[in-house]
Amino acid sequence: MVGSQPQTNQAANDERLAKQKAIDDWLPITGSRNAKWWYSAFHNVTAMVGAGVLSLPYAMSELGWGPGVAILVLSWVITLYTLWQMVEMHEMVPGKRFDRYHELGQYAFGEKLGLYIVVPQQLIVEVGVCIIYMVTGGKSLKKFHDTVCSSCKDIKLTYFIMIYASVHFVLSHLPNFNSISGVSLAAAVMSLSYSTIAWGASVDKGVQPDVQYGYKAKTTSGTVFNFFSALGEVAFAYAGHNVVLEIQATIPSTPEKPSKGPMWRGVVVAYIVVALCYFPVALIGYWMFGNSVEDNILISLEKPAWLIGMANIFVVIHVIGSYQIYAMPVFDMMETLLVKKLNFKPTWILRFVVRNVYVGFTMFVGITFPFFGGLLAFFGGFAFAPTTYFLPCIMWLSIYKPRKYGLSWWANWICIVFGVCLMILSPIGGLRQIILSAKTYKFYS
Repeated sequence: MVGSQPQTNQAANDERLAKQKAIDDWLPITGSRNAKWWYSAFHNVTAMVGAGVLSLPYAMSELGWGPGVAILVLSWVITLYTLWQMVEMHEMVPGKRFDRYHELGQYAFGEKLGLYIVVPQQLIVEVGVCIIYMVTGGKSLKKFHDTVCSSCKDIKLTYFIMIYASVHFVLSHLPNFNSISGVSLAAAVMSLSYSTIAWGASVDKGVQPDVQYGYKAKTTSGTVFNFFSALGEVAFAYAGHNVVLEIQATIPSTPEKPSKGPMWRGVVVAYIVVALCYFPVALIGYWMFGNSVEDNILISLEKPAWLIGMANIFVVIHVIGSYQIYAMPVFDMMETLLVKKLNFKPTWILRFVVRNVYVGFTMFVGITFPFFGGLLAFFGGFAFAPTTYFLPCIMWLSIYKPRKYGLSWWANWICIVFGVCLMILSPIGGLRQIILSAKTYKFYS
């Protein structure tokens, strides 16, 4: 009689583990672990190169040549370094993988605190990006419609956002990261294409006759505020870190061949592509148009109509892919919560309802607040700067404890200081822009 006790326990335990594994196989992030290294490359390109690249010349015009180039390059280097840290930390505990950003946070800061530090920021970033992409997708569709058919009846932005959202009501039901790799590849190719169109067409137009490179704002305070919000725009342009661990989770891993090898190769390729997209657009765009450049460079280039129309459609396709990549971790969080905490059955009905509700929510917010550019600098500072520039560094310091005043220690502290400055300064600039654009705004006009 006594001997049967451990066995029933063992059986119950096995059953629990089997249940756990079944749930893990069902969840979006841990669902399939057979990705190739180039999957990680184009997932990262799609996540990194946002439509934010088109506003880089405008950010340059608010920063000026010296600071602008310095901040672009510095951001590229710092984010590449923090990305490397994330990739390293994914499997630093033998036999365990941190598949999600907040799991790493919990390991670094403790069970409760880790959740409270990471999850709100990650959610702000991911939901924020999804909403911004709703607006961007809608605006680009409208731009395409207006460019191709300038004499047509004017259609409200609201309807274009709805048209764009309709795609997501379908695509959101792809179950996990590997199943969206086709969408993601298309998006990554598009981001290279429209970046090339943006700077190629600028070169073709040539330097404008009355070009000026001074600051646009007449007052000192205006210049300073613009400078701050440009910092936010740059921070936003380099925000791919929120989904890095989730992407790496799809790569298979064994003790002799850990996942960080293929992942890092993918990241390096992605970063080279990012540099090819960002630097030419930012520098050539500013060089050709000076401080009269629009906050979306495609607006500055009206002609040739077919080319700009094409670029706008590319933006739409890319933004579709990006939306999916940022929505996936949110779906994962919501489904984990429902299945593990609230004990719902993992069925397709649950998934169908949850994802449609989420897409509907982001669409509604996007339609209600389409002046999202200012909100972007605001959120960009609040949530993008920490998750991208200094949270990885703080985790690194608290886990690895490098020796004081060594190279690693200094590198991390420099990143932290730079990141904290970004976090404090850019929301100030963003808030001012929101106030200015809210003055003239009518709801659902």
